[in-house]
Amino acid sequence: MTVLAHGVGQRIDLPIPLGLALYGGGFAILISFAVLLLFWRTPRLGDATSGRPVPAGLQRFADSSRVRAALQALALLCAAFVLAVALFGPRDIPKNLAPWALYVTFWVGLVPASLLLGPVWRVLNPLRLLARALPGRGRAAERLPALGLWPGAVSLFAFVWLELVPRDRAQPTVVAGFLIGYAVVHLAAAWWFGDGWFAHGDGFEVYSTLLGRLSVWGRRDDGRLVLRSPLSNAMAIPAERGLAAVVVVLLGSTAFDGLTRTSWWQSGPGAADDLLSGTLGLLAMTALVAALYNAGTRLSARMGRLRGIPFPRLFAATVVPIALGYTIAHYFSLFVLDGQTTWILASNPFGVAGIDLFGTYGNVVDLTAVGPDAIALVQVGAVVTGHVVGVTLAHERALRLAPKAPASDQLPLVLVMIVFTIGGLGLLFGF
Repeated sequence: MTVLAHGVGQRIDLPIPLGLALYGGGFAILISFAVLLLFWRTPRLGDATSGRPVPAGLQRFADSSRVRAALQALALLCAAFVLAVALFGPRDIPKNLAPWALYVTFWVGLVPASLLLGPVWRVLNPLRLLARALPGRGRAAERLPALGLWPGAVSLFAFVWLELVPRDRAQPTVVAGFLIGYAVVHLAAAWWFGDGWFAHGDGFEVYSTLLGRLSVWGRRDDGRLVLRSPLSNAMAIPAERGLAAVVVVLLGSTAFDGLTRTSWWQSGPGAADDLLSGTLGLLAMTALVAALYNAGTRLSARMGRLRGIPFPRLFAATVVPIALGYTIAHYFSLFVLDGQTTWILASNPFGVAGIDLFGTYGNVVDLTAVGPDAIALVQVGAVVTGHVVGVTLAHERALRLAPKAPASDQLPLVLVMIVFTIGGLGLLFGF
């Protein structure tokens, strides 16, 4: 099945037997929960004080302000280059580097980079470098903690809307407008709220930081850089206001992406392919995910007679692996296949006749780089694994909050995760 998706490029996905994927995925969640009830009866994961400290030299390198400034300057040069190509490069989308660099190499590449290196965009973010040059910033810094991660959720929603809804999203001028607008908005916010804005309001940094919590790199409460289990890292995610909203936006956007590839959408609400239907569809899927998640967590809290505890926020960290699984499933083939286009066009970014810097400009995308069977296995494996890890983290969180509560209190959230699994796989394969 080949459909246009994700701003630019095509996805080539061969579904495995749908019934096996759907019922097998749901069954895997139930079996995982049963095993946890039998063999995981006390908290076992580390917290924000755990981990093996890295060598002092590596700590100094990671925390060096000069190193960070140099990396941010390099990222700024790359961003400026992409902007220049968007403004002055070829007008033909397949020949313009900018949309491929933004929607594929950067947005999708942020996932493996963060999983391997931790919250990498916090270190590379070029807007942090520009913000330090703003005079008189931080006038309302004391108001920022009250906002939590809600600004980051809004920022992420704005980007996924751009990526999934407008018909002209891959036009180089649209990409240029987004890059300029994004920089202006966040620099203005950084001037008002101070440097702490980016950790709360920059959607890309919030996203990378959450994904980085599933890496082996962590920080103890005293700031020491440590190596520890990704599961322990995930449990150490602060339950900030707006964390659940960020996770819901990520899940809702991938759900909408799957919905747009169903025959029902393409012949029904999405037939007009306009802004209104796309926007309403994205809002509806995000609202549906939010309703299911809130119902599951709040019902679990009520069954456990735990009142006054913000369950949606406390359990949001357990949904991060699920969001990651959906992201890998939806973007894997795009990154491996269409991601080649970025490097092909980088050999002649401005489309000047006779220029071929790396000798790749005449190349075409190698569709044999990964087979359809491998794509299908990665998709199903990512979704199911994400949910199994999510159930594990939710069980650990429940044991920490109410160690003497009956296991049945967790059932509403587990059932929601099963619904997410079956629904996510169904939408992924255009059911």
